[in-house]
Order: sequence, then C-alpha cells, then structure tokens
Amino acid sequence: MKRLRRIRDLMTGRMDSALTEALLGQLEATKQGAWLAMAMIGGEVGRTGAHEQMRTIEHLGDEERRRLVDELRNAVVTPIDREDLFRLSRSIDDVLDSLRDFVRESHLYRVPDQIRFSPLLDQVIAGIDALENAVRDLASRPSAVVHDALEAKKMGGQIRRMYQYEISRIFSGEITAEALKQRELVRRLEIVGMAIGEAADAIADGAMKR
Repeated sequence: MKRLRRIRDLMTGRMDSALTEALLGQLEATKQGAWLAMAMIGGEVGRTGAHEQMRTIEHLGDEERRRLVDELRNAVVTPIDREDLFRLSRSIDDVLDSLRDFVRESHLYRVPDQIRFSPLLDQVIAGIDALENAVRDLASRPSAVVHDALEAKKMGGQIRRMYQYEISRIFSGEITAEALKQRELVRRLEIVGMAIGEAADAIADGAMKR
C-alpha cells in the first residue's frame, strides 16, 4: 500500500511539491530571522526580545529541515539529486544558525551603533529571496534555476566584500574591546554570506545535472 501511495505521489507531482514546500518553509524561517536581526539593529525590537524570538524562529527552521529529511527518505524520485537537496537544506540551516549567532552575540556584547550593519543584512535578505526563487523554479521553470542561483551567489559575494570594508574600518582605528566585539558581529554576517553562496552552489549543481 505504501508503494502504491509513492507511485501515485510520483505521478501527480506531490513528492516534488512536498520537498520544495519544506525547503521554502526553511527559507521563510530564515528570512524571518534576517528581518528580526534587522529590526533589532534598528531598535524596533530589543536585544533581549530578539534573542528570545530567534529561538522560536530557529525551531521552525529545524522542523522544516526535519520534514525535508523525512520526505527525502521516502521519495522515489526528486527534482534534483538527493545529495544536492540535502546540501541545499544544510546550507540554509547554516544561514539561520549564523543569524541566530549574530543576534545572540549582539545580546551579549551590547555593541552600540549597530545600524551600520543594515546594508549587510539588506544583502542577506536579497540572497534569501534569490534562493526562494530558485526553489520555486525547480518545478515550474527549471531553466531559470541556475540564473536565480547566480543571483544568490552574487549576494553572497557582495556580503563578503562589505565585510572586508567593515574590517578595514574597524582596524583603521584603535583596537579596543569594542572594536573586537564589532569584528565578531560583522564576521557572523560574513559567515551568513558564505552559507548563502554554498546554498546557491548546491541548487545550481543539482539543476545542471538534470
């Protein structure tokens, strides 16, 4: 009976849908985390409140990742290779984990004038949007997936360049405890950018193998 259900799902496209929905759920949680970080540095949400809210968002992301793993375990076929789907999901998880660390360390370090990090978070949100487009296009417009992935990769590269400028600014002044705290926070955002780039590579690699 289970095999018959799998064949039915394969023929109706439900398996592709379940997998992409789980990935989109992960990305939605990740975007919530990025917007929360933006609200925190802008003073709309307090650091303590943001730290607490991030726990809930991280739990949502973990649930969607668990759902993807379960679907992969039972899927007969997948829109791209299982390994690439798993890699993509893991990289999205890394983005959310690093945003969590950014919010947590902001809560711990109490660095003033964090609004200067908003351009980096703008690029993070743009990168997540591009990954969402790539996942949606897996089923409907496979030919557009690589283009979407390249957009996400570009955002990841832009975050790294902005990180380098921030590090240059920080180290051009006196190296104080506050400067080192700023360095740690901006490093977290660089790691977010790297994870976005890794997610883009995973979905692009999968799309090219189709």
